[in-house]
Amino acid sequence: MAKGEGGETYSAAASFLQPRTITPDERGLKQEVRKNLSVCNKLCYAIGGAPYQITGCAIGFFLQIYLLDVAQIDPSSASLILFIGRVWDAITDPTVGFFISRSKWTRFGRLLPWIICSAPFAVASYFLLWYVPDGNISEVGKIFWYMIFYCLFQTLQTCFHVPYSALTMFISTDQKERDSATAYRMTVEVLGTVLGTAIQGQIVGGADAPCIHENGINTSISTIDVNSTQYNPNSSITQLKSAYMMAAGVIGGVYILCTIILFAGVQEREEPRNRKAQKSYSFWKGLKLVMSHGPYVKLIIGFLFTSLAFMLLEGNYALYCSYTLGFPNDFQNILLVIMLSATLTIPFWQWFLTRFGKKTAVYVGISSAVPFLILNVLVQSNLAVAYVASFASGVSVAAAFLLPWSMLPDVIDDFKLKNPKSVGHEAIFYSFYVFFTKFASGVSLGISTLSLDFAGYKTRGCAQPAAVHFTLKMLVAPAPIFLIILGLILFKLYPIDEEIRMKNRKALTDLRDNSQDTETESNERCTIV
Repeated sequence: MAKGEGGETYSAAASFLQPRTITPDERGLKQEVRKNLSVCNKLCYAIGGAPYQITGCAIGFFLQIYLLDVAQIDPSSASLILFIGRVWDAITDPTVGFFISRSKWTRFGRLLPWIICSAPFAVASYFLLWYVPDGNISEVGKIFWYMIFYCLFQTLQTCFHVPYSALTMFISTDQKERDSATAYRMTVEVLGTVLGTAIQGQIVGGADAPCIHENGINTSISTIDVNSTQYNPNSSITQLKSAYMMAAGVIGGVYILCTIILFAGVQEREEPRNRKAQKSYSFWKGLKLVMSHGPYVKLIIGFLFTSLAFMLLEGNYALYCSYTLGFPNDFQNILLVIMLSATLTIPFWQWFLTRFGKKTAVYVGISSAVPFLILNVLVQSNLAVAYVASFASGVSVAAAFLLPWSMLPDVIDDFKLKNPKSVGHEAIFYSFYVFFTKFASGVSLGISTLSLDFAGYKTRGCAQPAAVHFTLKMLVAPAPIFLIILGLILFKLYPIDEEIRMKNRKALTDLRDNSQDTETESNERCTIV
């Protein structure tokens, strides 16, 4: 072979091995395939969030009054059950999040197997939570029964909800698509609270519960002739127990159905760069890495106080409507109005945060509850005002539902840019946010029940002492308002505004495109060789 020919051959081969230039059309098509989610995908993903809200709503609104008036547990014991259950639930969140982050990828992904495997056991434990043990079981026995099944359900629910929450980061890499999917999710989740309130409230509300006057005579909260031979307080309690179990069975069926839809309609995707950069961290090292990220800490502290405010309202509103406002037969409908209002206004808040920014949406949305909380306390025993205030409060509830979950992916994106070699921590981020939310819930329930106990709450009482009415007023208006104001003040420290968010979005898009281009070029070279 002549020298010149060899040089030409080498030159041609070298030219052939040069990286192929990716045209704008090819890159655009590749991004479209990678990022776009269909409406069906978003709906299936959103439906997967309903079980957590349905069961959480039923527990939040009804478990306290169930333990006090149906299971007939002493208020201090009920407070112990609720507090320990919530604290246990909070502890399991980071633990489960760590184990999920260490899980291996399967043909179904890393998160979906956790969701599918935990669902049937969660349903079984949820049903037993609403069962009153037969026989002459002691107060201690009841305490252990409800504490065991409450903690068991919360653990299994964590195995469902933490991976589901983290799934947001694995259905798309595009912020707009994730925000859109989150809006779908929040709409369905608020619908889930409506469904939970409707199922639990309407089924339980159909059973007439006896109450006890101070003179010991049994009657119904909704006026029953105590001299009627058809009236039997024991059978009324039995009917109420059956109603709670029926509601639990219906909710359990919905839980399983939503899980199946989620599994069938959602595909979990892993970023190629995650496979390259994946490192194993110990629990404490991963925790330290996540909790040292300033924007994340500031976000969860701000929402910790606002979540505590709304949970205080949620946990005591049924009792407030029944006893202080004097609407025992309407409280389930008032709760339903709150949730319906929240459902209808989720799309508005999605538009608002897109138009004016997420931080502005936080201030406007959450603070809008304050005047109506005041109105609800100042104007008493007026059913029309109660419905109006409840509808208006639902608007703020919608913002409180949507915004934390819409902002958390922004924090994770910021973390990825500042720690490019540290991947796989999404579950830890979400689990610790859920941890603080549930911790706030446990604190609110414990404070509420203990406060009612100190005020002299009477189990199944037809009327309550003045101190109980005053305590309920404090728990549904002044305390939540103070916490909302405190949370909004702290939220001023959150650094990710719209300008930073858009810069992060562009930087991550460039990083992912470069990573995929490099991988494609490397594969082409290997094929040529």
